[in-house]
Amino acid sequence: MRTLLATILITLLTACSTTQDYPPLPRPDHVDLQRFMGDWYVIGFIPLAPEKDAHNGIESYELAEDGRINTTYRFRDGSFEAPLETFTPTAWVVEGSNNSRWKMQFIWPFKADYRIAYLAADYSVTIIARQARDYVWLLARKPLVTEDVRQDMEQRIAAMGYSMEQFIYQPQRWPEDEKRPPLSAD
Repeated sequence: MRTLLATILITLLTACSTTQDYPPLPRPDHVDLQRFMGDWYVIGFIPLAPEKDAHNGIESYELAEDGRINTTYRFRDGSFEAPLETFTPTAWVVEGSNNSRWKMQFIWPFKADYRIAYLAADYSVTIIARQARDYVWLLARKPLVTEDVRQDMEQRIAAMGYSMEQFIYQPQRWPEDEKRPPLSAD
């Protein structure tokens, strides 16, 4: 656990020191937070170090009464049979961002940049990006997307200034051999 925390801390500090200027990321006009909440399958990403070998990743969001967004990211590290790994950061919406920009906190007091750079009109697919263009996540409501959607999302991510040579698809295989416990049991 200490290694994981140290890795996340180093990643966050490195990301904070990025000096290259990029144009602003695209963003939806408005994000309906209630509609955005729930489960999102991690289809592809430029991952953080602790998730580079993730399989069957699901990011779940729950809006708390105080406005915070409780986040649970569960995945199997290294194979479909591996035990579940769980991260539980908390997010806050940045005021004036139409709910498209969040601050994500894995370790107090550090908060990371988290931006909804694309959101399909039907809330079926989203791209989560960072202004530093170091990490990106392609999420969907289902574990698989069509080839047309994949190509469209790859083009969008590349147009944002990301290196597609670093982008990988997260292995997804459903149903899982071992049923996941409900989130409340984590």
